[in-house]
Amino acid sequence: MSKNQLAEVVDGRRLRSERSRLAIVEAALALQEEGVLVPTAQQISDRAGVGIRSFFRHFEDMESLFEVADNHIRDSYEAHFLGGDRSGTLAQRVDRAVERYADGYEGVSNIMLGTQAQLWRYEVLRKNYARNQRGLRKDLNDRLPELKSLPRETREAIDAIASFEMWHRLRRHQKLSKKSSSNVVKSLLKNLIEGTDADS
Repeated sequence: MSKNQLAEVVDGRRLRSERSRLAIVEAALALQEEGVLVPTAQQISDRAGVGIRSFFRHFEDMESLFEVADNHIRDSYEAHFLGGDRSGTLAQRVDRAVERYADGYEGVSNIMLGTQAQLWRYEVLRKNYARNQRGLRKDLNDRLPELKSLPRETREAIDAIASFEMWHRLRRHQKLSKKSSSNVVKSLLKNLIEGTDADS
């Protein structure tokens, strides 16, 4: 076998390995998005069309898979929340922020729930979840710079109201529509911010 032929074989194996690795990552994410919040290695392997031994050749454990999966979707995850028009009155900016977050939470709901279900188990998920929370909080402060002058207790309340946990409660536990949930969050935020301004 010539050097060129050998190189082609090696490149072919590398490409197949990369395709298998990507298929595993995408299978894990697809299962979560479909509602299998904590998929097993076997479920992921079956979905990806690879053997369980192949799974563990690429990922030594589930935590290493989650780390790669997070890197794989980070840009698309952040795109759900960041950007958009940030001009206008306080009320207009609150409305736009809530609508943007509502769309984002709807889009990544099962991924978030799957992550929350396993925070106790994996350090990488705790780290990534904390990073995402810090990012959302910074984004809200950028959209609503008025928050910086409010008391700490008020800012903490606002952070809680704008959170995924609040959104999930309204949508799943209180069974409100997306529109009604958005209106609840908008009303709470405006009342809290404007009420605090009036008291100061």
